[in-house]
Amino acid sequence: MSVGALERDVPKRSAIASSVSSEGKTNKNRVIPLLVCMPLMMAIVACEAKPVNEPADRLEPSSDEDDPGFSNAAVADIIFLSTQLNPVEEAGRMRSSILKDFWGRVDFKPNDNGHLFSQIGVTAERSPDARILIGALHGDLATLRDEGLLRPLQDIFSGLEGRDFYEPLVRLARLGGDSLYYVPWMQASFVMVANRRALAYLPKGADIDSLSYDQLFQWARNIFQKTGERALGFPVGKNGLMHRFFQGYLYPSFTGGTLVTFKSRDAVAMWDYFDKLWDYAHPGSLSYSSMSEPLLSGDVLIAWDHTARLSKALEERPDDFVAFPAPIGPKGRGYMVVVSGLAIPAGAEAADAQAALIDYLTRPVIQRRTLIETGFFPVVSLGRQGDLPTSLRSLSAAVDRQALSPDSIATLLPVGLGERGSDYNSLYILTFSDIVLQDQDAGAVLERNAAQLQSLLDEVGAVSWPPDVSEARPVQIE
Repeated sequence: MSVGALERDVPKRSAIASSVSSEGKTNKNRVIPLLVCMPLMMAIVACEAKPVNEPADRLEPSSDEDDPGFSNAAVADIIFLSTQLNPVEEAGRMRSSILKDFWGRVDFKPNDNGHLFSQIGVTAERSPDARILIGALHGDLATLRDEGLLRPLQDIFSGLEGRDFYEPLVRLARLGGDSLYYVPWMQASFVMVANRRALAYLPKGADIDSLSYDQLFQWARNIFQKTGERALGFPVGKNGLMHRFFQGYLYPSFTGGTLVTFKSRDAVAMWDYFDKLWDYAHPGSLSYSSMSEPLLSGDVLIAWDHTARLSKALEERPDDFVAFPAPIGPKGRGYMVVVSGLAIPAGAEAADAQAALIDYLTRPVIQRRTLIETGFFPVVSLGRQGDLPTSLRSLSAAVDRQALSPDSIATLLPVGLGERGSDYNSLYILTFSDIVLQDQDAGAVLERNAAQLQSLLDEVGAVSWPPDVSEARPVQIE
């Protein structure tokens, strides 16, 4: 039975908020297991999966004996501009743990992608001799390359010995050409996590590994009917990533695309579905930036979020929570691929210091430390260091099932939007606010916001990215 045929069991909510802030911080079925020891999957090309090592229950951070040793050679100070590891806790772990064995001084400056482009120019202007390293998402790095702002890194990449990068990620870093413009750094995705006591309320016959969006609705409604709790949680707060849920999960699952289908009939039906689902969402969702704390406190029993932002709940109470793939919609199981890389601005006369930090951050021992500290998965094979803590095994298995699903629809993060990426994200949150929070007509809202979105795409000359397929440049909303 479709959700549209189900009656509401709760009164229509009052207007909770007039607006919601945006992020503060291929082909269908073509998927690969990029992590051969930890099967985090991406949709780039197809290759054969390899078995996962039998893991230990819990691993402590690596000791020096795991690595050939760190250099004592002096390097110049580095300014590390990053759109990744932006939340305060993640940035703290980057400084205190991940970077602690580096043999030089690093000024780690995390910020969102809306500030990255101006930040590079301002930093270089203020300190012409500064050694700048950039850490950013694939799409932002592609834009920087297109604007001539990145130095080719093939010489540095060729010198990275003693590690085995996943080849599909290396091909992605070439940005469609022969030269490598960034070195892969981390990868991740988004999944769902449930408190095990919520499993008692699953719809009859439902399996969380093959859950449909209709069944997710029924599950949340069952919990409300039996307990009175609005137990479903989403990260809609100031630094939350809710726009990624719409872009990479709901839209592809219901419409098969993200851009071209923005105002389609399927999109209207999708928003009608989510409007009903929101009746069972915890009111605190509008303030949540990360879902681990609401899960640990018991405020929510079911949540969707970035793997790095769910790892704390699974790490602290692995027996109480289970990770599972995103649900399946009428078009398939939409999910999002997240790849970040390390790059150096064009015109850098000396890059020895940045090369040393790239060397350090991509060593298996540091990739493993990054995984344990942040929940971001490696881009190199970890070999004998590949065993996972219980918490990360659960997340890895969920991402694996999500991407290996025969009806999976992979979505890349936006490509080529540059500084307008934040405006692009805001339009999805604005659409949510207008339709779901303000009870405006979905069709009218989509027409209005599609005009703003098309104007943005026209301005930057955007081409489509998976799952959308369009020959038009700029891409056109149907």
